[in-house]
Amino acid sequence: MAEQIEDRDAPRAVRAEDAFDVAVVDAWLREHVADWAQPLPDGLPEVQQFPGGASNLTYQLTWSGGRRLILRRPPRGVKARSAHDMGREHRIQAALHPVFGRVPRMAAYAGHEVGERVLGSEFYVMEKLEGTILRQDLPAGMSLTPEQARGLSTRMIDTLVDLHAVDVEAAGLADLGRGPGYVARQVAGWTDRYARARTDDVGDFAEVAAWLAAEQPDDAGMCLIHNDYRFDNVVLGPDLEVVGLLDWELATVGDPLMDLGAVVAYWTQGDDDEMFQLFRRQPTHLPGMLTRAEVWDHYGERTGRTVGAGERIFYETFGLFRLAVIAQQIYYRYVHQQTTNPSFAVFGTVVNELEARCRRLIATGDGNAHDGSHTGGSHTGGSRGPSA
Repeated sequence: MAEQIEDRDAPRAVRAEDAFDVAVVDAWLREHVADWAQPLPDGLPEVQQFPGGASNLTYQLTWSGGRRLILRRPPRGVKARSAHDMGREHRIQAALHPVFGRVPRMAAYAGHEVGERVLGSEFYVMEKLEGTILRQDLPAGMSLTPEQARGLSTRMIDTLVDLHAVDVEAAGLADLGRGPGYVARQVAGWTDRYARARTDDVGDFAEVAAWLAAEQPDDAGMCLIHNDYRFDNVVLGPDLEVVGLLDWELATVGDPLMDLGAVVAYWTQGDDDEMFQLFRRQPTHLPGMLTRAEVWDHYGERTGRTVGAGERIFYETFGLFRLAVIAQQIYYRYVHQQTTNPSFAVFGTVVNELEARCRRLIATGDGNAHDGSHTGGSHTGGSRGPSA
């Protein structure tokens, strides 16, 4: 059993640039909060901001007696055209809670018109899931044996398999789909995003983008995918069980192997080079954790899929490229002074390293990423989301 430890990522004082009128938000919530969340205690809540997360902004609202809710809103400044859709993020979680369970209950949603008046942007409020969230390293006072680490990493992939098995029709999310061609739309969409967010001090990714366009496989199926699945978006219970998934901004219905490729792109191993270790965001380097190859293998065993080496290279390369685009979009905001968060200052270096890693990964393959090896599985549905 994991020892209860202090949360080093506890919410902090709200940054001046991200502040809002607490009294106005509190008054609106009291009229619109869901039945399960009522009644709210008297008085205004204390508002704190979570330091983690580089895209949407997340706040904790705490009323007297310890009552807590979480508020999510887009960042200030210029936004990617289809990103930061709070209504979509709220709707997906509200639909998933009854059929998947490992998502927070939704308390309230304010669309663009109302949200602008109340907060300055659309937003939603949800329950606070209690538990441990793992970041770059284990929190102080927590340790994992190799056996615990292996069990935890295996449960992480098992949870992704469970998500991919959700019946999107029954959940009411089938209309997220845009039909076949998900991989092609993703490659084209993220390539365009990078071009629009590029700054002068980062590479152009031309070689990588051309390779992805030439080597893209057919869709490996369609299912509900999280699209940003990693440890710091997962809430763990006292026995290291997965009790919640957070940050559904990029979720859609699409190719499950694209989802797994994004997982692998974040999965830094203990034997990775020093530069890649510098921006590791989760403790997947610990002894006992699944390796990237074992992540692919375990997912294949659970789903009945066999994914060839060339395809693994394609999906991981795309995952790294997409990660670079997300980092560059944030870095663009920092360069243009649309955010002052100092942690974003190094994102340009991260983008350049990811480009180099993509090129090295491509060089390990035989140029035949679509080797036709993905077989088995019964994922069905459609596709949408940012560039879906």
